[in-house]
Amino acid sequence: MSALLDFVSAPRLVRTKIVAGSGHYESVVRAVMDAKVSVWIATANLKELMVEDTRAKMPGRRASYRSMLEVFDDLATKSVDLRILHAGFPSQAFRDAFDAHPRLVKGGLALRQCARLHLKAVIVDGALLYLGSANWTGAGLGAKGDRNRNFELGFVTEDEALLDQVQGIFDHLWNGGECARCGRRDVCDAPLDGA
Repeated sequence: MSALLDFVSAPRLVRTKIVAGSGHYESVVRAVMDAKVSVWIATANLKELMVEDTRAKMPGRRASYRSMLEVFDDLATKSVDLRILHAGFPSQAFRDAFDAHPRLVKGGLALRQCARLHLKAVIVDGALLYLGSANWTGAGLGAKGDRNRNFELGFVTEDEALLDQVQGIFDHLWNGGECARCGRRDVCDAPLDGA
């Protein structure tokens, strides 16, 4: 039993915003696109995500879209710390788009896989936290039409104590803190603790 992962915290007041449907896109994806320092994402499923291209949006014209990996590539040029901790193998579309960005492949976007990961969290600049049901996919984050997206629910907060706690859990998992006692280590291709 890990004290870091098996607990119920003491109740306290936390200011949050509930997000659902396209609210994920407006509050979470847009915050990631505007990141200045870091983006840490935990997701079970990892798929290619298409986002509105706000660089050249002109009044009266239809929106154009680009891969979120292009956005990550732009953020990597600004030395934003980009990390995605995921459970499943990324979709083929994600892998193809990722491979098209040498800067990301060379470490601009760090990817780590843990088959037991099921939590969904997005931490932007150590200042904004999303916790909820949405995976890092278009259907999960409201980037698809309302007839094609998943029914997702989560919350966004800037609460420092909650941010610290979730960042600590993310960092613990990212660095393989649970690998030594993991019951699935024998089937893990690359334990995060490097052993």
